[in-house]
Amino acid sequence: MKVLIILSFVLITISSPTIQSQPKLDDFGRIVLNTYIPDKLDLPNESKALLETKLSQITSNYGMGGSDINHRFIITASINVSSKDIIAGPPPMIAQNIDITLFIGDAIENKIFSNLTLSLKGVGNNENKSLIDALKRINPKNKEIENFIEEGKNKIITFYNTQCDFISKEAETLTKQGDFEEAIYKLSLVPEVCQDCYFKSLDLMTSIYQQKIDSDCNQILNNAKTTWTSQQNSAGAEKAGDILSQINPAANCQPEVNKFIKSIESKLKADEKARWEFKMKQYDDKVAREKDELRLSELQAQRDFEMRKEKLKYQDKQAERNYALDKVRVRAYRDIAVEYVKNQPKTIYYNNIYWR
Repeated sequence: MKVLIILSFVLITISSPTIQSQPKLDDFGRIVLNTYIPDKLDLPNESKALLETKLSQITSNYGMGGSDINHRFIITASINVSSKDIIAGPPPMIAQNIDITLFIGDAIENKIFSNLTLSLKGVGNNENKSLIDALKRINPKNKEIENFIEEGKNKIITFYNTQCDFISKEAETLTKQGDFEEAIYKLSLVPEVCQDCYFKSLDLMTSIYQQKIDSDCNQILNNAKTTWTSQQNSAGAEKAGDILSQINPAANCQPEVNKFIKSIESKLKADEKARWEFKMKQYDDKVAREKDELRLSELQAQRDFEMRKEKLKYQDKQAERNYALDKVRVRAYRDIAVEYVKNQPKTIYYNNIYWR
């Protein structure tokens, strides 16, 4: 029996035990498949849990296990009982021939990227036990499953390569709206295996990241100025200094920050100035320390690259990229993407799945 799955992408804000684990830095830069068992697949709880486990084992086996970072691509399944026989006992047993069809799909564009039907046989003392016996026979390392996953993976790579310009334009639009975190998040979803799109997205993230920390700097500086204006004494200066310490050292508003610091110094009395200067010495040390840490990280990454470069096989223009600097930057961008995801409502994205 031919099965057609149509995925409808609907956002529901609810809590659910099926939500995946918290996102990690390493979740970005790879292809993710989320395991999904639709409610319309009417199965006993035990069978449903086993099927979900098997699908998760398949994705984990090929390094594509889902997380909360990207719900777009899913792996799901349908079950069709092709025959059922009763085996005389005692005790009587039920034997079922079952076709399990696996799907990898895009839940936003309602597309199936790959599918595979496994014909399995299960035996048990009731229909559920027979189904469980069949499901246990699914081998995640089966060659057919490997080809099924590879086809789906290639289709997802093709998706990113063909949609790269759209992804970039969407990120640019979000940036113009001031939604820097979401823009970086969207670009962070591009898998590293899609080299051209990945490096294009990385370059755009560099620009957006700078715009973000510059925007943050202006907001923080204004907040510090407001605090100082309302309390122009040593206590107000200390509060303003605490606020200024939140500014990223790479932000371009440092000259304005320094000018503001000097304006505070000029209004403080001699005894208050000593305390303020100590506070600013702590601020300067923090900025210098963070810059040193960044420089050391870049140097270490460069050393790592030099040690491994003989093993790395870059093509065309990618060979000339500053690998070390990219490595350091990516972590900063993914930190922002992770925080963006954590601040989103707990959601399930798949509401309607129709079978016929």
